[in-house]
Amino acid sequence: MTIFLSYMFLGISLAAPIGPINAAQINQGIKNGFLHSWMIGLGSIIAELFFILAVYFGVVHFLDTPLVKTFLWSFGAFVLMYTGIESIVSNQSLQVRGERDSLFKTFTSGFLLSISNPLSILFWLGIYGSVLANTMHKYDTLHLFWYSSAIILGVMVWDLSMAFISSSSRRLLSDKIVKAISVITGISLIGFAIYFGYQAITLIF
Repeated sequence: MTIFLSYMFLGISLAAPIGPINAAQINQGIKNGFLHSWMIGLGSIIAELFFILAVYFGVVHFLDTPLVKTFLWSFGAFVLMYTGIESIVSNQSLQVRGERDSLFKTFTSGFLLSISNPLSILFWLGIYGSVLANTMHKYDTLHLFWYSSAIILGVMVWDLSMAFISSSSRRLLSDKIVKAISVITGISLIGFAIYFGYQAITLIF
């Protein structure tokens, strides 16, 4: 149980650093409430399961090629720029209890933000790759599944916490403050998009 909890804490640690997903969760939680914020996290978790499977089946080398890296940086920049601009533009007509995005659209946003994030991909491939190597060396396949589940559970705990905190905050904030936070998170997403675009251009030239 101690080892399981340590892997669960690893999952929380992987999800905790502020990045596009956390910014999008805060944005959705404050604008649309708990369920929408959780959908961003759930979409991200599904993408992260793809990363885990990629490591397990040895797709790491394919993802490490310059052509694929360039595509990922470029696509990630596009997704982040679109999401950031949409957050700022939709902010003009934002009301705390106004019309909401569909849950499917929110889920898709979370999935695309995570699946197109090269930093997240490299992070997961590196961290989970080492976990995989260590676990397979010491334990059987059942333990590998058990400890991998603990990592995902840790990520889910963090995403649920983010969704709860951000959606709870919206009840305490005025429309003006909610709009300001929406603009700030939108600008942060655009900032990530510019960084991703710069990395893509660096790889091309």
